[in-house]
Amino acid sequence: MANNTADHPPGNSVNEGNHDGDFGVSMEDLKNLMELRSAEAVNKIQDMYGDVQSICRRLKTSPIEGLSGNPVDLEKRHATFGKNFIPPKKAKTFLQLVWEALQDVTLIILEIAAIISLGLSFYHPPGGESEVCGQVASGVEDEGEAQAGWIEGAAILFSVIIVVLVTAFNDWSKEKQFRGLQSRIEQEQKFTVIRKGQVIQIPVAEIVVGDIAQIKYGDLLPADGILIQGNDLKIDESSLTGESDHVRKSLEKDPMLLSGTHVMEGSGRMVVSAVGLNSQTGIIFTLLGASENDEEKKVKKTKTQDGIALEIQPLKSEEAAESEEKEEKEEAKPVKKVNVTKKEKSVLQGKLTRLAVQIGKAGLIMSAVTVIILILFFVIDTFGIQGRSWIAECTPIYIQYFVKFFIIGVTVLVVAVPEGLPLAVTISLAYSVKKMMKDNNLVRHLDACETMGNATAICSDKTGTLTMNRMTVVQAYVGDTHHKTVPEPEAIKPETLEVLVNSISINSAYTTKILPPEKEGGLPRHVGNKTECSLLGLVLELKRDYQPIRDEVPEEKLYKVYTFNSSRKSMSTVLKNADGGFRMYSKGASEIVLRKCSRILDAEGKPRVFKPKDRDEMVRKVIEPMACDGLRTICVAYRDFPAEAGEPDWDSENDILNELTCITVVGIEDPVRPEVPEAISKCQRAGITVRMVTGDNINTARAIATKCGILLPGEDFLCLEGKEFNQQIRNDKGEVEQERLDKVWPKLRVLARSSPTDKHTLVKGIIDSTVAETRQVVAVTGDGTNDGPALKKADVGFAMGIAGTDVAKEASDIILTDDNFTSIVKAVMWGRNVYDSISKFLQFQLTVNVVAVIVAFTGACITQDSPLKAVQMLWVNLIMDTLASLALATEPPTDSLLLRKPYGRDKPLISRTMMKNILGHAVYQLVIIFTLLFAGEKFFDIDSGRNTPLHSPPSEHYTIVFNVFVMMQLFNEINARKIHGERNVFEGIYRNPIFCSVVLGTFALQIIIVQFGGKPFSCTALTIDQWLWCVFIGVGELLWGQLVTSIPTHRLKFLKEAGHGITKEEIHEEELTEGADEIDHAEMELRRGQILWFRGLNRIQTQIKVVNAFRSSLYAGLESPESRSSIHSFMAHPEFVPLSEEEEARIPSIEESGDEIDTLPGASSGEPST
Repeated sequence: MANNTADHPPGNSVNEGNHDGDFGVSMEDLKNLMELRSAEAVNKIQDMYGDVQSICRRLKTSPIEGLSGNPVDLEKRHATFGKNFIPPKKAKTFLQLVWEALQDVTLIILEIAAIISLGLSFYHPPGGESEVCGQVASGVEDEGEAQAGWIEGAAILFSVIIVVLVTAFNDWSKEKQFRGLQSRIEQEQKFTVIRKGQVIQIPVAEIVVGDIAQIKYGDLLPADGILIQGNDLKIDESSLTGESDHVRKSLEKDPMLLSGTHVMEGSGRMVVSAVGLNSQTGIIFTLLGASENDEEKKVKKTKTQDGIALEIQPLKSEEAAESEEKEEKEEAKPVKKVNVTKKEKSVLQGKLTRLAVQIGKAGLIMSAVTVIILILFFVIDTFGIQGRSWIAECTPIYIQYFVKFFIIGVTVLVVAVPEGLPLAVTISLAYSVKKMMKDNNLVRHLDACETMGNATAICSDKTGTLTMNRMTVVQAYVGDTHHKTVPEPEAIKPETLEVLVNSISINSAYTTKILPPEKEGGLPRHVGNKTECSLLGLVLELKRDYQPIRDEVPEEKLYKVYTFNSSRKSMSTVLKNADGGFRMYSKGASEIVLRKCSRILDAEGKPRVFKPKDRDEMVRKVIEPMACDGLRTICVAYRDFPAEAGEPDWDSENDILNELTCITVVGIEDPVRPEVPEAISKCQRAGITVRMVTGDNINTARAIATKCGILLPGEDFLCLEGKEFNQQIRNDKGEVEQERLDKVWPKLRVLARSSPTDKHTLVKGIIDSTVAETRQVVAVTGDGTNDGPALKKADVGFAMGIAGTDVAKEASDIILTDDNFTSIVKAVMWGRNVYDSISKFLQFQLTVNVVAVIVAFTGACITQDSPLKAVQMLWVNLIMDTLASLALATEPPTDSLLLRKPYGRDKPLISRTMMKNILGHAVYQLVIIFTLLFAGEKFFDIDSGRNTPLHSPPSEHYTIVFNVFVMMQLFNEINARKIHGERNVFEGIYRNPIFCSVVLGTFALQIIIVQFGGKPFSCTALTIDQWLWCVFIGVGELLWGQLVTSIPTHRLKFLKEAGHGITKEEIHEEELTEGADEIDHAEMELRRGQILWFRGLNRIQTQIKVVNAFRSSLYAGLESPESRSSIHSFMAHPEFVPLSEEEEARIPSIEESGDEIDTLPGASSGEPST
C-alpha cells in the first residue's frame, strides 16, 4: 500500500475550496459512522466502504506506515476534520469577579451607609444652625469644616473599592493558576502514533484524522477511531454509556473505539476517525456548553445574598470543573434529595465553616447592641435630660447622627467577621499548590493538599514508588543449574538459548524496547513495560539481539495474543508454523506458570517430565531463595500444538495454558530507591504508618519492606498474602466484615500477591474503621488501571506521573511527576503547613477581632463615638485580613513539621495554646488602648478627643489611639508566626520574603496615613516623640508575648478550644446514613439563617429546577456517576461556576418547619410554601 507521500506530493494543495474532494470521505460521513455500535457499524462499513483498509485508503493513510507527518498534509487534515482540542469555557473577566466581590452583604450595608452619609452631608437644612437643635451644631462652623462632612462617606466608599479590588484580584489570580495547572496537565498527556513507520509519542492535541494510533492496556482514548488490529481488547465505556461491563472489541463484532473511554485489557491499533468537537465526547460537550449558557442567565436572577454564606464560599476548593457539572445534573434529577457535594467537604473547610458562622453570629449581636445603645443614649440625652422636642428643621441633623451611629455599628460588624479567612485558605492552598509543583506534586484537587497534612496511613505500591523501577535479571535457573549471576552464552545449550531468545523477543509487547543511553556513559533507556525490558536486557547480555527476530515476525503475523492482566498474571503469544501446527510462548509469575508446566528443558536442552514433587523442590531450592533476596521470579515457557491435532479452541484458556514446557526461571531485581528508607523513617516519626501493597510474592515483598524500613526488627507486625488476608476478613458467605478487618489492619504492614479489590477493601476498611481514637486519613499510591477504585476511595490518591496509566491519573487527587515516595513526604509537609498557616492566621486575626470589637463597643457606649472610625476600621480590616493572610499563609514549611503526630480529623483549629495567646495578647492591647483612651491626654499632654461634636476636626488623641492599635497588631503579627508555644518568633523569618515585605509595607503605609491621611482617615500628623512612644508600645507586644508563652497552658483549665471538626458520635451517624445527606451542622445553621431569603426565591427556583430537570434528564445518562471526570474533560473544560452560583446549586429550600430539607425539582409535591 503506497505511503501517502507518494500520492500526496507536498505543496500539491489542489482545489482548496473543496476539502472533501481531497479525501475520499467527508467529516459528516465519519461522524455518522461513529454514532453506530457493534453489528450496525460493521454492516455500515461493509456497505459503504468495503472494509477498514479502504477507509484508510480514502483517508490517505497506511495501516502499517501511518501518516507521513508532512506539515502541509497535517495542516490540510486540521482544516478538513478539525483539531483534537475541546475549547475551554471562557474565564471570568476581572469585572465579573469585581461584581461578585461586591455581593458581600457587609460591604453592601457599608456602601448604603456611606451613600446616605454623603447625601446628608451635602444637604444643609435652613435654620439648622439655630440653638434649638441642642449641642448638635456647636463647633461645626470653624474653618468651614461643615464642607468636609462628605469626606467620611467618600473614604468609606474608597476603602470598600480597595477591599473589592483586592478580593477580585485574588480570585482572578487563583483562577489563572488553576487554568495554568489545567494546561500543564494537557501538555503532559501524550499518545503513541505511527508516522513514517516510526512509533512516536505526540501530544494529544496534535493527533489528526487518519493517524494510526497504538492503544494498550491503561490508555484513555484521545479521539474516536476504528480498530485495524486488536489483541484481546476490552474497553470500559461507562464514561459514555453508563454500562459498567467491559466491552470486547474486535474487527468482526465491534470495531468502534470512542474518545474518553478506557482500555482495560489488551492492545491494538486504530485509525483515528474523529477528533476534538467532532468526536463523541466533543459532541456531548457542545450539548452541555449550549445548555449551560442558558442556565447561567437564569441562575443570575436567583442570587442569594446572605452575608455569612457569601463570606464562606471561597472555601469550596475548585474540584475539577466537571464534578460541578455532574452535581448540577444529579441535583436536577428529581429523585435526589439535596446533596452537599458528594465528595465530603474537606476537613478544614468543615471546621472553618463552623468557626466563621460562630464568629459571624457574635459580631452581628455585638454590632446590633452597639447601634441600639448609641441611639438610646442619644435620644435619652437629647430629648430626656435636655428636654428638647423634635423639630422638623432639625430632622436632617438628627438623621445624620443616626447614620453616624449606624456606620459605627456596621464597622463593628465588618471588623468582627473574619472575611480574611476564606482568603487565607485560598492563598495558602494556591501558594502551596504552586510550590508543590517544584516538589514533583501536581495537585489536581486543591483540598487534597490540606487533607495530606492529616494523613495517618499511606498504602504504597512497591514497584516504581519504593523501588527504582529499573528491572534487571540477576539470577537464572536454566538447564538444571541455578546461576547466581547471569550465565555466559556458552554455558547454555544452543537449542535452549535459541528457544529462550525467541520466546522473550516475540512474547512481549513490541512497544517495549531498550534504547541507547541519552548521555554518554549513562544507562540504556528502558521504554515500555519494565519487566519485559529486564528480559530483553537478558537477551542482550546473552550477546543476542531481539530486533531481527521481531522484524522477521512482525505483529501482523502473531496468530493470537493473550495479553497480561491482573487475573491471568501471565502473557502468551501464539505463532502458526509452516506445517500448520502452532507454537505458543508464555511467560508470567513463576508460581503460576510452573503449575501449568508438565515438562522442563534439562542440561542437554531436551524436555523431561516435570512432576508436582519436582515443582515443590524447585520452589524450595530456587524460587524461595531468590525471593528472599528480594527478587521477582518470572518463568518463561512454551508449548507446541502439532498440526495433526487440528486447531485448538483458543477461547478455552485453561486447556490452552497447560502442558507447558519450562525453559527458564529468572530472578529480577528492582533496587530500592536510595532515598526511600530515610523518607519512610520520617513518616514513622511523623506518626504515619506506611503499608506496602504489592502484587509480588510474599518473600520478595518482605525482603524489600525490610530494606525500606517498613518492617523494623523486633516489631510485632503482619505480612499477609491476598488469599490469607481474604480468609481472615471475610465471613462464611464471603462478605467483608468490619470487625474482622479491624483485627487485621492495625498490625498489617505488607500485603503481597494482592488483587486490586484487596487494595480497595483494605483502604475502605481502614477509612471506615472506628477502632482508633480518630478516624484514619488514608493516602494511596497507584499506577495501574485497576488501582482506580482504591485511588478514588482514599482520602488522597497519588497517581504515578511516569508509569501511571491515564485511568489511574484520572482517579487521583495528586500526580507524582517523578514517581518517587519522597515526594509523598513533601506533600505531607506542605499539607501540615497549610493547616498551620491557617491556624497562625486565625491566632492573629482573632486577637484583632476581639480587641477591635470590644474597643468599638465600649468606646461607643461610654463616649458615644467609636474611638476607631469607620475608615480606620476598614484599614485595620484590610491589613489584618488581606495582607496578614498573605504574610502568614505563605510561610514555607520546615522539617520540624514532620516531628509531630498528625492532627486528627476532629482536632480543633484553635488549640488551647492558641486560645491562651489570643486572650493574653487581647488583655495587653485592651489595657493599653483603654488607658490611652481615658487617660492618654494627660500622659501625652494633649487635648482630649472624647465627646467631640459631629464633623469636628480629627484630634491628636484619637490619632494616637489608632496608631498604637495598628503598631500593636504589626508586632503581634510576628508573634503569630508560632502557634505551638515556641520562644523564638523570629526563627526563619528571612526565609519568607513575603512576610517581611508585608510587615514593612504596612508600616510605611501607616506612616503615610497618619502623617498625610488628614480628614478622610480622621488623623492628624503626630510628632516624632509621639511616634516613638507608639512604636515602643508596639514592641511591648513582643516582650508580652514571651511572658504569655511562659504561662504553662495546662494550668489554665478554663481555656476552651474552638473550631472543632465533626465529633465521633456524628461520624457514627454519618456512617449509618452513608448514602443520605452529609450536611454538617454549620451548613444547617447557614440554612436556618437563609430561610427568609429562600421564601422569596423558592418560586423562581422551582421553575428553574423543573426546567433543569427536564433538560438534564437528557444529559444525565451521558456520564455515569462513578466516573468522577474524564481526564479529557478535566483538561479541556476548566469551567468555573461562579461562587455564588455554586452555592446556588447546593441551596435547598426550607419548608415551613425549617428542618425538612429537599430541593424542589418537583420533589416536594405541590407549591412550595411561601
